[in-house]
Order: sequence, then structure tokens, then C-alpha cells
Amino acid sequence: MATSLHSFFFISSILFTALHVSQTQAKPSPVKGLSYSFYSKTCPKLETIVRNHLKKVFKNDNGQAPALLRIFFHDCFVQGCDGSVLLDGSPGERDQPANGGIRSEALDTIDDLRALLHKECGRIVSCADITVLAARDAVSLTGGPDYAVPLGRRDGVSFSTSGTSNLPKPFNTTGATLDAFAAKSFDATDVVALSGAHTFGRAHCSTFFNRLSPLDPNMDKTLAKQLQSTCPNADSGNTANLDIRTPTVFDNKYYLDLMNRQGVFTSDQDLLSDKRTKGLVNAFAVNQTLFFEKFVDAAVRLSQLDVLTGNQGEIRAKCNVVNSKKSVLEEVLQFVYQF
Repeated sequence: MATSLHSFFFISSILFTALHVSQTQAKPSPVKGLSYSFYSKTCPKLETIVRNHLKKVFKNDNGQAPALLRIFFHDCFVQGCDGSVLLDGSPGERDQPANGGIRSEALDTIDDLRALLHKECGRIVSCADITVLAARDAVSLTGGPDYAVPLGRRDGVSFSTSGTSNLPKPFNTTGATLDAFAAKSFDATDVVALSGAHTFGRAHCSTFFNRLSPLDPNMDKTLAKQLQSTCPNADSGNTANLDIRTPTVFDNKYYLDLMNRQGVFTSDQDLLSDKRTKGLVNAFAVNQTLFFEKFVDAAVRLSQLDVLTGNQGEIRAKCNVVNSKKSVLEEVLQFVYQF
């Protein structure tokens, strides 16, 4: 009984502290060159066009929502939110092991949005901004928070294959995950909140088979049997839900999974074992509003990592290739004529 009371007060104190912080924390300020109203005059229907198109996409294929959020994260974490993960290469970023399984349908959706926006407003909206908006709507249209994101990013003209090695890995323990995020100036609260993106989506067998052979004693036995049936070996092409409770909804059930030893990745379940993150898992599990607040704060800051603005980079005519010299000149003239 005493132990139960101690746990109750421990979690309560975490909640009180976290809630106090969330109430006093200011909305993330845009970095230089970005603005919450960047396209208000030049493309006022921007966000409506993106959202309406994605509503149709998700109605036919709800698996694209987590795919779009993953593309956003994998773009921003490598060399900033510059759309580099969208570029074709021989090989490119997408061809690296850390980016395995990125859905081609979601990449097509980003370029479809680009075509719609360029038709409506001219070539002024970057693929990098479209990626950020698509990720935001992937969250809000599946039950998560709706939030504003600063815009005005420019597209990069290069990609980094080596940079993908810095992406957090599903096999990581919490210490390694925290180190990967700390290199980008994110703390433990950010890590646990952003890990909540695994509240929807699916994972390939190769990303969690390390927990099945040999069997991880920290995994719920019923879940282990289900996953072993789905994945007879690491090379199986099958996939499994990351959240066994509400696999297509953006909510806080992922944290309940962790509390019941039903996390799929090592990097997920280990958050409950590390003293630096355990209290946050518990707090988010019992308070979805708190999770949403912390997720939004971290996601908006993530969306502003090492962005290109002003006359840096370009606005791509197609999201998967850089512009030709001729199209760059046309873009410069279009920029000048706006003023």
C-alpha cells in the first residue's frame, strides 16, 4: 500500500511540474526568415488546399499519415528541413538503411500537393514547407492536435547520405536515443514526446526482430507471440502495428502500450526503464493534453532545424529533382516581380 501511494504521489508531482511548465511556456518563436503568416498574401489558400487534399488521401489510404510524418522527421533530422530526403539520388538519402520503408505513395502525395499549389499560386511554395504542412495535417487529421507552423523554408540543392547515420535507430537504448537528440538540442521531454509519433503507423520485421530472437524479457508475452507469428525471421516483408490499441489514431495510447510492456521497438520500450524518461512516459499516459502540448512544442522546433531562407537554396519545380539553371533564373525573376 505504501509503495502504491508513493508511486501515486511521484506521478502526481511529475504531472504538476510538467503542467506548470506547459502553462508558462511560450509558443515557439520563428527563426529568422520564417513566419506564421509567410504566405498570407502570396498564397492565401495554401493550408486549405493542403488539408482538403490530404483528407481525400487519408480516406483512401490512412497509412499515408504516419508515412508523411516520418518523411518530415527524417528530412529535418539529417541536414535540416530542406526537402533533401525527397531528392532522387544514386544513391540518395532515401536509399540508406535508416530510411528503409519510406512509402513512395507518400512521396507522390507531397509532389501532388506541390503541383496543386504551384498551379494556384505559382512556384513560390517550397517542397520543404509542403513536407512540414503535410506532417502537421497528418497529425491533426488523425485525432492529434492542430497547430500552426512557421513557413518560408527554401529547398536544398543537395542531400546527405552520410547524415542519415545520425538518425535515431529503433534498436537504440534510451541513452543512445537521448544522445542523438541532444546533438540537435532536444532534451528528454522532447525525446519522449516525439517518440509518441509511434502512436500510429507500422514497422517492418527487421526493425524489431532483435527483440524476438532472443526473446526480450521486457516484452509482453502475448505481444511477443503475435509478433513471432508475423515475423518468422528478420527478412520477412511483413509489418506490425506500432500501437496495438489505436494503430490509426494519433493519441496517447502509445504510452499505455509502454506501461504494459507492449512497445515494439527497443527504443520505445526502453523509455520506461530509464529514470530520465520513465516519469514522462507515465505522465503522458495519463494526460493526453500534456502529451499534445509537448509534442507540438518539439515538432515546431524540429521543423525549424537548419532551415534555408531568403535567397538560399531554391523553390523546386519538382520535389524529387533540383532545378535547372534556366528555372533558377526564372525563379529569381519571379521573386523580384513580387516586389
